[in-house]
Amino acid sequence: MRQDRRPYWVKKNYLRFRRWYTNHFLKPACDYLGDYHTCMKPWYISISGPNISIGKCATIIGEPDNRVKIGVWGREPETGRIEIGDYVMISPGTRISASDEVKIGHSVMMANGVYITDCDWHGVYDRTKRDDRVAPVIIEDNVWLGDHATILKGVTIGENSVVAAGAVVSRDVPANVIVAGNPAKVVKELDPEREMVTRADYFKDPAALEDFFDKVDHMVLSQNGFFNWLRALIRPTMRD
Repeated sequence: MRQDRRPYWVKKNYLRFRRWYTNHFLKPACDYLGDYHTCMKPWYISISGPNISIGKCATIIGEPDNRVKIGVWGREPETGRIEIGDYVMISPGTRISASDEVKIGHSVMMANGVYITDCDWHGVYDRTKRDDRVAPVIIEDNVWLGDHATILKGVTIGENSVVAAGAVVSRDVPANVIVAGNPAKVVKELDPEREMVTRADYFKDPAALEDFFDKVDHMVLSQNGFFNWLRALIRPTMRD
């Protein structure tokens, strides 16, 4: 619909249910899930395996045809780890798979369809077991991973760097650069002296931010009627 016809109280109850679902089903699947998380359509987010932590103010967006999947499949029971920092954004279709260790810093942004893995999962010659080599993935603070970027085993990406859409990163990326292609190569250097505005800045007062959006919802939706909303669901028009 072009207009949100929901009454304010309907949206408020939907947000309460969404938070309840996240806390009831997703939070127990993590060793830690920080405060002020926003999980949009959390029923399309899968978290599985041990030793998974996600920091505060995380934004995770699931879609029915693009589930977010975060999973640890360690070499032994209770081994392997995924550590995700504060203020991250994880877009629909993102997959993060750890055999040993994937570490993601603060304010990292992952666009649609990003794939991060620290393992090939099957050997080239013996395809019944994974490679014995441990090759952690480390993504430092304020990295931006573009649409359908792939981050492969053993890679470290330096802070502030950008991985272009569709790039395949198979070797380390320094800080403050843009990489593109398959295999990804540096195509531009960023100015390390220029001030970066990050998601940490946006969420510097998360309680006030929540209050601001609640007031916006109340202002925009408080005049919406229940029956008009039902009518828009059943028989939408061009004005909806």
